[in-house]
Amino acid sequence: MTTPARETLPGAESPADHYLDDIQATGAVPFILVHLACLGAIWTGVYWQDVALAVGLYGLRMFGITGGYHRYFSHRAYKTSRWFQFILAFIAQTSAQRGILWWAAKHRHHHRYSDTPADVHSPVQRGFWYAHMGWIFTARHDKTDLAAVPDLAKFPELRFLDRFHYLPAFILAVAVWFAAGWSGLVVGFFWSTIATYHGTFCINSLAHVYGRRRYLTGDDSRNNWWFALLTMGEGWHNNHHAYQSAACQGFRWWEVDTTYYILKALSWVGITWDLHRPPAAVVRGEQRLGKAIIEKAASQLVATFHVEQIAARLQATLADTPSLADVKAELQHKLQNARAQAEAMLASLHMPELHMPAMPSLPELHMPSMPTLPTREELKERAAAMFVRTSSMDDIVDRARQMLIEAVCARLAVAAA
Repeated sequence: MTTPARETLPGAESPADHYLDDIQATGAVPFILVHLACLGAIWTGVYWQDVALAVGLYGLRMFGITGGYHRYFSHRAYKTSRWFQFILAFIAQTSAQRGILWWAAKHRHHHRYSDTPADVHSPVQRGFWYAHMGWIFTARHDKTDLAAVPDLAKFPELRFLDRFHYLPAFILAVAVWFAAGWSGLVVGFFWSTIATYHGTFCINSLAHVYGRRRYLTGDDSRNNWWFALLTMGEGWHNNHHAYQSAACQGFRWWEVDTTYYILKALSWVGITWDLHRPPAAVVRGEQRLGKAIIEKAASQLVATFHVEQIAARLQATLADTPSLADVKAELQHKLQNARAQAEAMLASLHMPELHMPAMPSLPELHMPSMPTLPTREELKERAAAMFVRTSSMDDIVDRARQMLIEAVCARLAVAAA
């Protein structure tokens, strides 16, 4: 499906403008050192038991991120006990991806402003590298927004973990070193840490660029089956943005979602419960879209039209349009000429009755043709090319036409001021 290019809205910053300049070296250096530590395998060697350890730690920590950070702490997609909540947070933080409150707050912000200029990590707005990892090291995203996570901040143990966010990762690293030595530390811990980093980061960056869109969500989230395999189900990202509070992200039976399978198994022994499922209408794509998504989709549709050009054409036409007084004068002049011509003609024919010709029509008054706004059908045709099928398409088109008229009128008002 080909999507028309979006027009840059007035006042909006172009992708990646001024954002990479905000990256703090103090935050990026440890991240770089962890990558360099992986090269230690040149000296320690790589043994099958170390690789098995790396795979096991990847799975454990990826579940901590997907089942903990994401589906539980960010979206409250299921319920669990306070003790298992702490275990989830601890496991998640062994991934060294900052603290639980920080992670959940940033993710909730992402969903609120997904793929808009206010999004914390949109590849559409900021480019791949910023969305993939650059945003993590910026000053503007360094602090934890506790106002975004009041339901989590009330737990002192979670606040403790968030404050000492690298402590769980350090404890795990020391435990691995004691159990498996230097090769276990380098391959088992550091290799799996890097794999977990970039597996998670790919959802923020690549899952908003590559894949298919089943649902209209107002953003660029995509479904990608191989991302789903690598991230234990997170690759069904368009599904997730369509219904964020679902504990499952694979909506079809064939959409592999390992995280959900684990959560379901835990529910059988009473560790988790109330696992939310998406309503059938959502899965079928039949549920009416919310106002926020309609607004975003309508804005995207309007952005494909050159509002400035439409307003300029209207302004030029209005400048050439005669005033009402001019129209009346021209009409009176034409009527007088028509009366004189008729009287002369009838006099020459010696006809006693005078039949006045009809009033000139508006086209005869040299009124310039007015350029029109895109019709509703034109908007609907373009929307069908841009968006996946939705029961709210008419709502989007109607709102887009209203926004387009408002935008053109606003520009005409500025020009007339």
